[in-house]
Amino acid sequence: MGAVNSWDAAGLSLFHSLRAGWLDSLFPVLTWLGSLAVLLPLALLAWWRRRGDRCASFVLVALVSASALGHLVKLLAARPRPDLFPSLIPMPEDWSFPSAHAVQATAFVLAWLLRPGASPRRAEIAVLLAAALLVFASRLYLQVHFPSDVIAGILLAALWVPLLRRLPAWREARQ
Repeated sequence: MGAVNSWDAAGLSLFHSLRAGWLDSLFPVLTWLGSLAVLLPLALLAWWRRRGDRCASFVLVALVSASALGHLVKLLAARPRPDLFPSLIPMPEDWSFPSAHAVQATAFVLAWLLRPGASPRRAEIAVLLAAALLVFASRLYLQVHFPSDVIAGILLAALWVPLLRRLPAWREARQ
């Protein structure tokens, strides 16, 4: 692998220093909260429950399009996965930058909170943000992403979902 910047190395070192048996068991499970295997069925269920509403597809479209965009950026960046410390799960086969789990978790949370007609309560916001933060931390704890991969994934989705929300199909539903 090529040179690793000091910030990414320090971040991975910090997460490596937090190693504990119970976290080694917990984070491989929590990381699934950012996978399409979990988020896509949730988005499909949300769409199916409101399929007569033309705005019901927002969460599904935001998740799928953000994921596709993230995977396109992975192909363009072609950044290898970290190898400073052993990973705690089998190393994913695709590229490291940006973190698809971070893209997907961020896109789902933002799309859910910004979906047309939504008025989320504080508890809902807190649960969704906590789940996303756990996904972000899991990718670093498991040593399968650099901190910059996770931040890039968050930023990509945080820019994409509000932009998507401004499209005419969903814009007029805000009023």
